[in-house]
Amino acid sequence: MNELIPLIVIIPIIAALLLNLFGGKNQIIKVIAFIVGIGMPILTLITGYGLHYFGGHQPLVSSNITGLPSYITNSTLFNLHPAITYAYTPLAKVFIFALGIVVFLSIFTYLNSEDKSSGPFLFMVFMGTAAVSALILSDDLFNMYVFFEIAALIQIGIIIASSAKDNYETALKYMVLSSIGGPILLLGITILLALCGSVNITDISLAVSTLVKTPISRGVLLFAFSLIFFGWLYASGLPPFHIIKSSVYSKAEPYGSSILQAMSLISLIAFILVMFRIFGDLDLFKGAMILISIIAMVLGVSMAVMQTDFRRMIAYLSVGELGFVGLGFGLGGKFAITAGLFQGVNEMLVTTLLFIGLGSVVYLTNTSDTRKLGGLIGKNTIMAMMILLGGFAMAGVPPFNGFRSKLMIVEAALTAGYPEIAVIIVLISIATFVVFVKSFYAIFLKPQSKDLKFVKESIPKSMIFAVAVLLIICLILGLYPGIVTNPISQCIGGLL
Repeated sequence: MNELIPLIVIIPIIAALLLNLFGGKNQIIKVIAFIVGIGMPILTLITGYGLHYFGGHQPLVSSNITGLPSYITNSTLFNLHPAITYAYTPLAKVFIFALGIVVFLSIFTYLNSEDKSSGPFLFMVFMGTAAVSALILSDDLFNMYVFFEIAALIQIGIIIASSAKDNYETALKYMVLSSIGGPILLLGITILLALCGSVNITDISLAVSTLVKTPISRGVLLFAFSLIFFGWLYASGLPPFHIIKSSVYSKAEPYGSSILQAMSLISLIAFILVMFRIFGDLDLFKGAMILISIIAMVLGVSMAVMQTDFRRMIAYLSVGELGFVGLGFGLGGKFAITAGLFQGVNEMLVTTLLFIGLGSVVYLTNTSDTRKLGGLIGKNTIMAMMILLGGFAMAGVPPFNGFRSKLMIVEAALTAGYPEIAVIIVLISIATFVVFVKSFYAIFLKPQSKDLKFVKESIPKSMIFAVAVLLIICLILGLYPGIVTNPISQCIGGLL
């Protein structure tokens, strides 16, 4: 067993508790948050791949016990996972490292933008980080559900902690949806437990491969899939939950929005991998993925083009971009799924860049209404140009990472025999480009409104640093996509 694996979850939880404990001591909070924030990506890099069985209870097949009778070695008991298992794979490493970068840069921006740090806010950030890290590590469905509920509560807390208008109303709406989405997801997990006798995903996958051949069991599996699929839609913010999820992003502070979208994306990845492993052989799986993904892409860019609030615009675009991830799984095959997951990494990084970058506009003017803005390119030309390039990355303009992942998905669609999907992808990318350029013009290039007032004179250097780092990463991944695609492809090859 690798003892460092559970520390990826445990350390953020301990940090959260300490930050809450020292809530009134500003300097102590900053030191703890900075050290843990920068330490998390480092821990991700130094942790070796492998499995961790909590309590040391590994399956009998993996133990060194000899002389077991044949009625045990020939039964399902021999392969059963008796304890919660965490699996640290190259794929998990990619996403948790990307999450660590997003969290660190968001915290760094927060600590240098606010006069006084909030212990409770940072508590929620680190607890949320621990929760979604556990989602992607866990090989246990019930363990995933527990952290899924924690992540939902944390997102509500981050919204309440912001000073945006109607944040309490948005938090209440999301809480109501949580009370619906969570139990439905749990019901789907309960059905799988009743069918398979285990909540371990590996055990369930093996059992389902046999159950799917029986008509009655197949029908029950389809019902379980529909329930878990519904919970997945809620967790990731895909239609019909795209409106409330976009509102959630827009009601948080910029550094909070970046963390919220990262949490949603990790939740999407974690549960789509579970559904792929358990229900991948069902015909309904691929069709549902393709349908909901295309709907998300079209609705995302359609809603974004109507927005006059640039935070809502980025929020809708980010929800639409999630559709590309699901599309990779819907198309199927090692290359398509790798492309979809690569798009997930890119989405996390690019959206964080835009939330923090455009957050500098809110920092200067205390408004995100494009009708009240204009002429801001003169305030900080470097930041404006980096935001523009970030928008290009989201739209899929070369040589950035978004271009690479979207091109791979187009190639996968053509290979799978869906040229119409390839055309939709290209059109969505063009529309995203147009939406972003329109907003960029309204914020930075059009004549400045006479009523525009500045509440701050300059942008914090921490914001410029965070955006610059993210832009460099986007460029590197665009030029050298193998850094991400090779480890992802290695893991997907083992699942197919």
